[in-house]
Amino acid sequence: AARKRIPSEEFGLPGSRKYPMPDKSHAANAKARATQQVKAGNLSPASKAKIDAKANRVLGKSKGKSK
Repeated sequence: AARKRIPSEEFGLPGSRKYPMPDKSHAANAKARATQQVKAGNLSPASKAKIDAKANRVLGKSKGKSK
């Protein structure tokens, strides 16, 4: 029920409502899970890039910085 209340914009893949990122800990976890799924062959690198970009915005990271 709680997951259904999360707006679609807060998901890494909003169309399929996967990889929720309501806060920084969820964003970091989404990046880690996306990496695992690419390695397992279950997620495309393009989808991972979308998830990473969204997670970086939530985490407050810019493209030039590595924290």
